[in-house]
Amino acid sequence: MSHPSQVWFITGSASGLGRDITEAALAAGHKVVAAARTPAQLSDLVQRYPDRVLPVPLDVTDRPAIGRAVEQAIAAHGQIDVLVNNAGYGQMLPFEQMSEADYRAQIDTNFYGVVDVTRAVLPFMRARRSGHIINVSSVGGRIGMSGLSAYQAAKWAVGGFTEVLAMETAPLGIKVTALEPGGMRTNWAQRARGNAPDVMPDYEESVGKLMKMISGMAGTEHSDPARVAQVVLKLAVHPAPPMHLMLGEDALHYFGLIDQQRIAAAERWKHVTTSTGYSDLPIPELPAE
Repeated sequence: MSHPSQVWFITGSASGLGRDITEAALAAGHKVVAAARTPAQLSDLVQRYPDRVLPVPLDVTDRPAIGRAVEQAIAAHGQIDVLVNNAGYGQMLPFEQMSEADYRAQIDTNFYGVVDVTRAVLPFMRARRSGHIINVSSVGGRIGMSGLSAYQAAKWAVGGFTEVLAMETAPLGIKVTALEPGGMRTNWAQRARGNAPDVMPDYEESVGKLMKMISGMAGTEHSDPARVAQVVLKLAVHPAPPMHLMLGEDALHYFGLIDQQRIAAAERWKHVTTSTGYSDLPIPELPAE
């Protein structure tokens, strides 16, 4: 089933999943405003689709640049039908070893980048009573993993932001979805490890083990980003998309394990949870270790 051509605005479009989504949208006949820190990396797509791709320079932590990029998109096309907030990165280190600057930079990109780009685009979608905002989160927005405190804190925040915004904008005809993939064969793992210092010995048991495991999986991750991009294309025209969509059998597996643990813990502590109402009864004993 074919659908009318749409105008897409995609952040982080020059590499990784953003590049795959950009290529898929163009191949499907859509127009793409391809926002990237290095738009020159999109030159081959400009040659292939000169009338349908508009590369714009954008670092999502630069608020004035966001305004300029969205203004360019509206000036060129008059509307934005699909916003894909894809720009993001992670750094793997124990929380104690991560500098305040590095921690804040990840929150600024992975969370406030989503918030600020959405803030710039939303009025145009509201005016047309139409649009779909797709926030690329991660299964790490539902679970915690050692070494990813800033990245996953931001992704958890993206999930909450997505839910609230989806409820606020549903009556306006605007849909909002958090995409939550597991491992994909992009260069995410290599960049997350980067040139990080050695893990402190005290954190070798927790963070060090996980870093070795993820390094060993690089290049063998479960999901194909090109297939993820095809899901995004279908999602963008779905009449009732979910607020959250996990992608990858690994995402479903790990979330299932954590969810079972949470349910079991809630049941184990239920007598404590329900004890805080006004009562003359003593607070019950807490469960043993």
